[in-house]
Amino acid sequence: MAKTLFDKIWDAHVVSIVDDGPTQLYIDRHFCHEVTSPQAFDGLRKRGLKVFRPEKTLLTADHNIPTIGQEQPIRDAVSRNQVDTLGRNAEEFGLTYYGMLNPKNGIVHVIGPENGYTQPGMTIVCGDSHTSTHGAFGAIAFGIGTSEVEMVLASQCVLQSRPKTMRINFEGILKPGITAKDMALYMISQLTTGGATGYFVEYAGEAIRNLSMEERLTLCNLSIEMGARGGLIAPDETTFSYLQGREQAPKGEDWDKAIARWKTLKTDDDAVFDREVTFDVSEIEPMITYGTNPGMGMGINDTVPVFGRDAACHFSTAEEQSFNKALEYMGFAPGEKLIGKPVDYVFLGSCTNGRIEDFRTFTNFVKGKKKADRVTAWLVPGSWNVEKQIREEGLDLILKAAGFELRQPGCSACLAMNDDKVPAGKYAVSTSNRNFEGRQGPGARTLLASPLVAAAAAITGVITDPRTI
Repeated sequence: MAKTLFDKIWDAHVVSIVDDGPTQLYIDRHFCHEVTSPQAFDGLRKRGLKVFRPEKTLLTADHNIPTIGQEQPIRDAVSRNQVDTLGRNAEEFGLTYYGMLNPKNGIVHVIGPENGYTQPGMTIVCGDSHTSTHGAFGAIAFGIGTSEVEMVLASQCVLQSRPKTMRINFEGILKPGITAKDMALYMISQLTTGGATGYFVEYAGEAIRNLSMEERLTLCNLSIEMGARGGLIAPDETTFSYLQGREQAPKGEDWDKAIARWKTLKTDDDAVFDREVTFDVSEIEPMITYGTNPGMGMGINDTVPVFGRDAACHFSTAEEQSFNKALEYMGFAPGEKLIGKPVDYVFLGSCTNGRIEDFRTFTNFVKGKKKADRVTAWLVPGSWNVEKQIREEGLDLILKAAGFELRQPGCSACLAMNDDKVPAGKYAVSTSNRNFEGRQGPGARTLLASPLVAAAAAITGVITDPRTI
């Protein structure tokens, strides 16, 4: 029987199936951070349990840590307690932990791939919705809740209902200035934030094969924003080249065996998906969001949709009242353009766009230019390794000459759990993944975009099509 890539990986990890219930799925890699794990570890203590396979679990601090002054104690008491608790749990249960200032510390979905922990054919979980990022390697990766974190710690398994399968084909060649972030925002605007609910998505097509590994990570990262359980891409030479030589990747004969196994991880030619969608990437323009969910996106030169009239307004099944509420929060009106609107903050970073390629893209654009005085820019590497690469390549010097400063690694303004909060009423062009009300700070107004669009806004001080500069 022909199988999809998802089917092959899922079936290879089934331990048992509950009658008329979920599947007990074995988990190859478990990532933990400070926000969703404390209660899980407390649950183990109450039951007198150890972590079943500690070598399969990796801990890092990322959500609450500051991006300035990590050499000092964390000022916020709640954040400090969460980070300290993670360190204590790692020590008590014998787990690998990359705490603040550790050279391997960083956002969990950045350090997993860059250290070789994330590999094709794996099942990967984390108490974080954007675990779908790791699917870029041809893995089944998805977020879990705190009770499930405890389940995986105790048994290395998790109970899950089998999702349906969807294939999204991106065909054609991307136009200059169009990035994987634009592909993702375009896809979500077309399918809506609930358009992939109940599905696990495989991305395929010419445009996908031409993406770099880090671009694939960006696309898979945003799978969850259209309701998908996760997203994955079949591994190929791009995948293998990225992994080779990384610390946790197989070595020697084990590498050769791994490559032979990974090359079998692809959807059979005659496999059937529950749903299939195709996009022509020549239709994709630089994207920007205008509302309060990632599906409220449009081409940067388009106008804000008029509810019930414009085709671009099918982003969800929400009622007109919800649509108008979102525009009221953002301070936008139906039918107006966003080009030329003033910008107060620019954020480059997060598990979506905090990798070295994102910083290269941003830096190449601002080179020889100057940051607009009105803009506060937060440039936050996704890990200390990314920060190291930035300095080794001299990108920090180019950024400094243009008026920008690097901050220390962390999740930062993606969700504002540290001090990096956009003030109420201010507009932030952000390379992160969510633009919910208050996501970047109470009352903050977030416009999601690519590193190129963010760079253009940082230089001009207004929303700008980067292709015009």
